[in-house]
Amino acid sequence: MLHVIKHRLDVWAEHPQYWEHMLAIDKRLYASSISRRLIELIKIRASQINKCVYCIDYHTEEAIAHGESPRRIFLLSAWAESPLFTDVEKAVLQATEEITHISERGLTDTTYQQLERYFSKSEIADLIVMICHINFLNRVGIATGTVAT
Repeated sequence: MLHVIKHRLDVWAEHPQYWEHMLAIDKRLYASSISRRLIELIKIRASQINKCVYCIDYHTEEAIAHGESPRRIFLLSAWAESPLFTDVEKAVLQATEEITHISERGLTDTTYQQLERYFSKSEIADLIVMICHINFLNRVGIATGTVAT
């Protein structure tokens, strides 16, 4: 789908090296062992919490293109109560919520221990960077008024 993007300021056009760094991080994260569907769920959920309209729209399309069901995306804001999400996904989504709301409690020991049940240290590092990365992009998008129409 073709999107017309509107924003106050195109940070990436003003300083293309920032976008190059963002793309390098994305490339590394997509090369990780974390599934593309899980990556997109992380990106959608953090973007929902942050209310980044552009990222919600973009990553919803990406998730569907990579096999995610619209039904699960519709239920993503209620993932903890939904039987459609696995225990692994719930651990990651809990970490996404805690890191996105970092000033409230940080990433709790309980949630970190849940991640340790399912992921290696390297994968947990990828997950933490992934969650921080989308939060960074959300903040740039919101601060610049970026929306897709």
